[in-house]
Amino acid sequence: MPVYFFWGADEFRLKKAVKGMCDRTLDPAWASFNFDKIPAEQPDALVQALNQAMTPPFGQGQRLVWLQDTAVGQRCSEAVLAELQRTLPAVPETSVLLMTSISKPDGRLKSTKLIQKYADVREFATIAPWKTDQIVHQIYQIAADVGLRLKPQSAELLAEAIGADTRRCYNELTKLRLYWDNGTEPLPPEAVTTLVTTNTQNSLQLANALRQGQTARALDLVNGLLSHNEPALRIVATLIGQFRTWLWVKLMADAGERDNRIIAQTAEIGNPKRVFFLQREVRDTRTIQLKQAMAHLLTLEANLKLGAPEAVALPTHIIEIAHCFASG
Repeated sequence: MPVYFFWGADEFRLKKAVKGMCDRTLDPAWASFNFDKIPAEQPDALVQALNQAMTPPFGQGQRLVWLQDTAVGQRCSEAVLAELQRTLPAVPETSVLLMTSISKPDGRLKSTKLIQKYADVREFATIAPWKTDQIVHQIYQIAADVGLRLKPQSAELLAEAIGADTRRCYNELTKLRLYWDNGTEPLPPEAVTTLVTTNTQNSLQLANALRQGQTARALDLVNGLLSHNEPALRIVATLIGQFRTWLWVKLMADAGERDNRIIAQTAEIGNPKRVFFLQREVRDTRTIQLKQAMAHLLTLEANLKLGAPEAVALPTHIIEIAHCFASG
């Protein structure tokens, strides 16, 4: 298929996929003639990309046209839509048209439906920090890419230390691969403990400290996260996701629901087995406390987006949230 659409906020994985596309498509000796990288802000960028994709390559290899950061999946004029309808089915096998975007394409648009029909659409979204099962699965995939086998406990330790940071995951696993020169045995957890630095200041630990009303520990974790240049909005997004999950689990428990599969589906929990542990976490927590925490977090998110200083807004609301649970 000569047309591809890559989207997602995981810039490292997306760029790695683009590089792989370049390596497979372009002849190194003719790459400067056959590679067109077109920024979306360039006038008539999409039309230019479509025209270039219809141009035969020069010399050996294929032609690769990369349209960066396109908004065709969010908005598209009738004139551009007509060009897409005319060109996408006719892109020759001698060319590859690659479109990339941070945003998920809007499935309601005609342009998106055309792309889904004629292009290979691939997602490179960042995994939410609380989706630990997906993070572990990603670590196994990257380990396979670098040629390293992992013991289950090693993968879990890496997930705790690295989280969803794919750039660091590749770097750490490559380092571990050089260290563990034993192709017949999977990497033991002791190697991870020895060689991988664990950042204990993570947002999920912050969520647990808040739920337990540990104000001092929560403030220490916030300071640690900010000192590691973790964006405040990302911290808040993780907290909102975790507290929303806890709130749903608590509401379903209050309603008398006992089927973990139904609870998991309602709370958007990927693994129903995780419901048991979530129920245990909120067993001694009152629903009103979780609702109050969500209200504070949503207010905090709005304030940050309106320009409130991180160093003031975040600790202030953290103290208020911890107080909701400390007051019983």
